[in-house]
Order: sequence, then structure tokens, then C-alpha cells
Amino acid sequence: MRFIIRVVVNAFALWVVSLIPALTVTITAFAPGEDLQKVLTLLAVGAVFAVVNSVIGTVIRVVAFPLYVLTLGLISFVVNGLLLWITAWITSFWGWGLGVGEFWWGVVAAIVISLINWFFGILLRPQKKKRS
Repeated sequence: MRFIIRVVVNAFALWVVSLIPALTVTITAFAPGEDLQKVLTLLAVGAVFAVVNSVIGTVIRVVAFPLYVLTLGLISFVVNGLLLWITAWITSFWGWGLGVGEFWWGVVAAIVISLINWFFGILLRPQKKKRS
């Protein structure tokens, strides 16, 4: 269930980020109707981004831990931009997905995606029950 929520939040964040002119979302022919195609494409790209972030992102964060300490965590913006760029590269093999023009636009998009994920993480976090 958490993965599905993460995919939906990532798809929403990618839709918001696709409003930046340097980033594009190429739709697929999954279903008839342009709106449904765009929603399904965003969900598919959100799933790929969630997997890339979980697998490759974890490895990069462990290996780059000294850089995180040295830069006080600011390297995370560049790492998230790299993960977004990797997601665009992976989805380009299928002829649909995310297109990132320049790497630094990917970093800006990653910052926006991180802020949206942070907001929805706080909003959707399960509340702890108070003991009486």
C-alpha cells in the first residue's frame, strides 16, 4: 500500500514538474484518450522513479555518505537530480516517459519533487495513538 501511495504522489509531483518548460512527459498509447494516456504515463514514470529512488538512490546515499556530511546534506539535491535523470534515461528506452533537457533543470525538478513528497509525507503519515 505504501508503494502505491508513493507512486501516486510521485506521479502528481512529476505532473507539477512537467510544467517547467525544460522537462517533458512523452505520453504512451496505453489507452484511448489523451488525458488517460498522460495519467497512465505519469503513474508508470512515478513507479520507475520510486524503484530507482529505492534501489539506486540507497546505494548512492550509502557510498556518498561522507559527501553528505561534508556538504551538510546539500549534495542530496544533486543526487536527487541524478536519480531523476536516470529515470528519464530508463524510460526513454520505451519511447515514453520523462525528458530532462539539462542536468541542472533536473536538479530544480528534484527539489520540487522532494518538497511535494515531504509535504504529502507529513500529510499522509499515520498518526500514533495516544495512550490514556
